[in-house]
Amino acid sequence: MARPPILSLTLPSETGRVLSIQSHTVQGYVGNKSAVFPLQLLGYDVDPINSVQFSNHTGYPTFRGQVLNGQQLCDLIEGLAANDLLYYTHLLTGYIGSVSFLDTVLQVVDKLRTVNPGLIYVCDPVMGDEGKLYVPPDLVSVYREKVIPVASMLTPNQFEVELLTGLRISSESDGLKACNVLHAAGPSKVVITSLNIEGKLLLIGSHEKLKGQPPHQFKIIIPKIAAYFTGTGDLMTALLLGWSNKYPDNLEKASELAVSSLQALLHRTLEDYKAVGFDPQSSSLEIRLIQSQDDIRNPEVKFKAEEYT
Repeated sequence: MARPPILSLTLPSETGRVLSIQSHTVQGYVGNKSAVFPLQLLGYDVDPINSVQFSNHTGYPTFRGQVLNGQQLCDLIEGLAANDLLYYTHLLTGYIGSVSFLDTVLQVVDKLRTVNPGLIYVCDPVMGDEGKLYVPPDLVSVYREKVIPVASMLTPNQFEVELLTGLRISSESDGLKACNVLHAAGPSKVVITSLNIEGKLLLIGSHEKLKGQPPHQFKIIIPKIAAYFTGTGDLMTALLLGWSNKYPDNLEKASELAVSSLQALLHRTLEDYKAVGFDPQSSSLEIRLIQSQDDIRNPEVKFKAEEYT
């Protein structure tokens, strides 16, 4: 009996086929749990590899689970390769906890680009936030020297972009310079997903459409919400991948859609916690992803990009 075709390969979606290597929690929405469903809603076939599998995110008093090592990742990739299943349009990576695993991810990038030279690699270089590093320090140099040169899009936060460029970001101009440094090292698209500048929260985006030419740069002002949410960075990067592929030459539009989706979801999350009598400032909040699927599919754009000249 003939083996049936893999329909995601023979009849691929118009948007793409994504391999997503991130963390996974049984309960709650972080890592792949925060990224896979939104990308599927936007029309992508998504194959997740869970770099860790935990009962819940690490902000809880306890957690249990397993960590995937580099050899186990290789085994999964070799299994896909043995069955001619390694054709992907996109690779998405998030939290990675060790140098050895990140080195293996770099090998995966090479393998995927052997099959599809046009692979788009979207990297969220998860290393820390607000001055706190929560990965081994050795990872920083691996991201800087090995990952950035092969990434197509990079989505760091303010602390991470400072680590990657060695620049102190205290103004919008500093943020634009940091984007230029990253462009020179590799990726054509850079989105600094959150910058606290003079009391304002900003996203800064930069798209170098032609190598060596001045990039198209913009900002989106984002209202601050007096609460802390888990999984928002993972979701934001997934949304940026999803919308930037639909609008490949219009990163500002993709960012407007991504920010608008995320803000609608956060406000719904906040209101739902308040509705059950919980003080949203007393603890980190699990996002209401399933309840916000309409805002993911068809966001109302309320946050507009302002171009830098």
